[in-house]
Parts: sequence; C-alpha cells; structure tokens
Amino acid sequence: MSDENGTPAPPAGSTGPRPEPIRFFGTTWVDHDNGYTPRRIGAAAGSLAAAIASCLVLRFAYEGLQIADTGAFVNILVVAMFAICSALAFRNTWDSFAKRPDPDRQASLRGLLAIGFVGSLLAYFFRSLTEAPGEKLHREEYETAAQQYEKRTTRRTGNPSKKRRRS
Repeated sequence: MSDENGTPAPPAGSTGPRPEPIRFFGTTWVDHDNGYTPRRIGAAAGSLAAAIASCLVLRFAYEGLQIADTGAFVNILVVAMFAICSALAFRNTWDSFAKRPDPDRQASLRGLLAIGFVGSLLAYFFRSLTEAPGEKLHREEYETAAQQYEKRTTRRTGNPSKKRRRS
C-alpha cells in the first residue's frame, strides 16, 4: 500500500485497473476502509465551516458597502451577483459529481465559480453526507474498467485448432 495516498498495491503479477484517488479520501472509497467514515465526516464539517466563514466574510464586505454609502442599487446588485453565482456554482459542482465536466466549459466558468464559491462549498457539504464527493462517478468508471480488463484477460479453455467441426 502506498503511504502517500492510501492506494492499495496491485496483487503480485496483476496489471489491472487501479482506482483513481479522490481528494481527501485517496482510494479509501473503494472498500470504505482506512478511515473513510471519519474522512467523510471531516470533509462535511470542514466544507460547512468554510461556507459559514465565507458567509461571514461576505457579510463584512456587505457592511463595508453600506458604510461607504454606495446606494441601494449597488447593494442589491452585489447581493444578487453572489446569490446567482453561488446557485450556479452549486449546480455545476453537484453535476460534476455525477459526470466528468467539460474542461473548456470549466475554464470559461472559472470566474463565475470563484465568485460563487459558497455554492461549491455547500454542494461539497451535502454530497459528503451521503458519500465521498465524486465516489459514484469514480466507482462506475472503476467497475467498468475492471469488467473490461476481466473480459480481455479471460483465457479460453482448450486448443481452438483441435475443435471438432460440425458437418
């Protein structure tokens, strides 16, 4: 077993597919071992704490706008911007747990996702309540790869050239 990320060493002589590590979980998601449950609890608590701290920072920024007396329009615009960007970031992050996101689309949404970071943190929190974020996607890909590997490596029995031909 690798000490670096908890990736199990493949059996001797095996070159089969290896599970892809998930951030904060390594490959503990495969068998739900080596501290998987405490890691999930920690990921959920950490993302919720980060979301709460972020909301407090945003509140201080909003109070700064009020002190600067920028006007109601600017205040409403800032609140709407963070609300809309957070909702879009939540949805984007939530969808990325079920299917691989398009890299070009992710690059174009980078600014929006940075503004809506609270939504991403909340999506991570809610997903951590049921599984490691992205576990379902990684499990499907790993099981598919393992099945394909098994099909490729299954040996035929007998010599095909000695097979009796039907008349």
